[in-house]
Amino acid sequence: MSSVPVIPELFRGLFDDAAVFPPGNLPVAEAVPAHRAHRDAWYAEAVGPFLCGAGRLGELAEAVAADAGAAGGRPLRVGLVLPGGSAELAPALAAAAPFEAAGVELATRDAAEAVAELDRLLPPHVPAAVELPRELLRGDGLDAVLDALVDSPYRAKFRTGGLAAEAFPDEEELAAFLTGCARRGLPYKCTAGLHNAVRHTDPRTGFEHHGFLNVLLAAQETDPAAAAAVLAERDGEALAKAVRSLTDRQVTVIRNSFTAFGTCSIAEPLADLASLGLLSAGPLPQEDR
Repeated sequence: MSSVPVIPELFRGLFDDAAVFPPGNLPVAEAVPAHRAHRDAWYAEAVGPFLCGAGRLGELAEAVAADAGAAGGRPLRVGLVLPGGSAELAPALAAAAPFEAAGVELATRDAAEAVAELDRLLPPHVPAAVELPRELLRGDGLDAVLDALVDSPYRAKFRTGGLAAEAFPDEEELAAFLTGCARRGLPYKCTAGLHNAVRHTDPRTGFEHHGFLNVLLAAQETDPAAAAAVLAERDGEALAKAVRSLTDRQVTVIRNSFTAFGTCSIAEPLADLASLGLLSAGPLPQEDR
């Protein structure tokens, strides 16, 4: 009897489906059935909710209605991404009524104000993450933001890439965020530029991408220099060896800190894990962007 592939605890729920966001930009009408297929596949435990921006929830409702027969009555788990801040929260929650709200990601320039609005409007069972612009997270600004979140029930969110070179933080900047959260016991998620396992230079753009294995391993560090060294590692085999040596307790610490990241491709991170021998893979999805 053939064994059923199992998703290791380190990677369960790690990959939030951001297929409709850049650079993937998959049309919503195609992204919804693709997400359903991910949720029905052997690797479903690795896949988090479908992420959708506040401005596209009407489009998403139409796509879900068109896909209703294939869904078998199961509600779509949706993470609401609110780039416009707290003003988008109430309308987005109302527009999300046809779905299962799996979380809110709120961009803001005022962490305290965002916490107050989430406290006021967010249903108690819905988790949230608060994202501030990276320029506000440098120097003393980082401590002030993390301190504003640490006593709340909400995660921090950090942007690790984008469509321009300057959208990618260097190792020291990302390490400061990761260790600041680790010292406070503050969970976080990341977004953008992390769909490959290992730190690398993109041969097409020249952009320096962080690897999600690097971030996972750095998540257990409280010393910024040590975290930066892990983030700088480009040897996939060295990272895979370090992952294999993690204890159950270390895995728990890591995932209690680094909860998920948004990726416009589900195929790429799974393929990377399989190539490094970290996933006993069944059939992998085709490239989804």
